[in-house]
Amino acid sequence: MKSHPKIIDRIIQTIDQSHSICVAGHVRPDGDCIGSQIGLSLALLKQGKNVACWNEDIMPQKYAFLDPRGLWHKPSEPREFDLLICTDCASFERLGKVGPAAAQRKCLINIDHHQSNTRYGEVNWISALESSTGELIFRLLQSARWPITPAIADCLFTAVSTDTGSFQYSTTQPVTYHTAGELVRLGAHVETICHEVYQSFSLSRVRLLKHVYNHFHLAHNDQIAYLWLKKKDFARTGADRSDTEGLIDHIRAIEPVVVAAVFEEVEPELTRLSLRSKSPRIDVNEIASQFGGGGHIAAAGARIPGKPLSVQRRVIAAVKKALDSAPK
Repeated sequence: MKSHPKIIDRIIQTIDQSHSICVAGHVRPDGDCIGSQIGLSLALLKQGKNVACWNEDIMPQKYAFLDPRGLWHKPSEPREFDLLICTDCASFERLGKVGPAAAQRKCLINIDHHQSNTRYGEVNWISALESSTGELIFRLLQSARWPITPAIADCLFTAVSTDTGSFQYSTTQPVTYHTAGELVRLGAHVETICHEVYQSFSLSRVRLLKHVYNHFHLAHNDQIAYLWLKKKDFARTGADRSDTEGLIDHIRAIEPVVVAAVFEEVEPELTRLSLRSKSPRIDVNEIASQFGGGGHIAAAGARIPGKPLSVQRRVIAAVKKALDSAPK
C-alpha cells in the first residue's frame, strides 16, 4: 500500500484505543461536512465503536438520503467521550453548541483541509492541498484497511463532489479524480447523488434564486458581484438557511466577475459573509481573515459585527484593493 503521513497512524492508534467517539462538524454544514461526518461515523460503527454524530444544525433535506439510519443529531445534553473527532471544521468555535456539549473528552482529533484551520486539537491532520475533507477521510479509511461500503462511498463521493463544485474548482487535482473513481468502484451511486444534490431543489430555493438574479449588484468594472440576503427574503420565499448553499456560484459565474460576495443578515448588526474567487490571483481567504474569518484561496467566509452598510463598504473596499494589487 502507498505510504501515508505518520499522523494517520497516530489517528488510527487513538481511535483503536477509544470506545465512545463523537464525530462533529461545523455549523451550517455543507456537503463536505455532512459526507465526512456520516461517512466516518459509519466506518467507526463497523469497527464496533459507540458513535455519536453531532451537529448544531439539522441536516439540509437534499443530503438526508445519506443518513437513512438517522445517525445525525443535535446534542441534547453534555456527554463524556473517549474521543472527539472534528471533521471539516476550521476552528473550535465553528462547532457551535457541540463544542461545550462534547467538552468532556480525553482527546480531540482535528481533520480538515481549510488553510485557515487554527489547529485546536491534541491531534491535528490539516492538509490544505486536498480539495475536500472527504478525501482525507477516504485516505484514513484506506490506510486503516477498514471496509468502505457503498453507503460510506456515497457519503465520501458527495463530500468530494460538492466541495469541488462538481470537479470544476481549481482545487481539483488528479488525485481528486482518482479518489472519486475509487469511490464509484466501491459502490457510490453517482446517479442518485447527482439527482438528490444537484437536481432536486425545493420551490422555496427556486424563489430564493429568483431573488438572487433580481437583486445582485456589480461593482469595480463588473469584477465584483454581491448580494444581500435579509431575514425578510427568507420569510417572503419560504426558504431556510440550508437553501443558500451554492447560491453564490450563480453570481460568481457571470463572465466579467472575479470575486462574488453574499452578505447574509444573521442579526441586525451581525452579517455572515461568503466570498468566492475564480482567479488564483485573488486569495479570498486573505480577505476574509481581515474580518476574523478564513477558508481557502477560492472560497472563504466570516461573521462580521457592525451596521450592514458599513460591513458592505469595508468588505467591498477590501476586495477592490485585492483586485487592484493583484499581479497582472
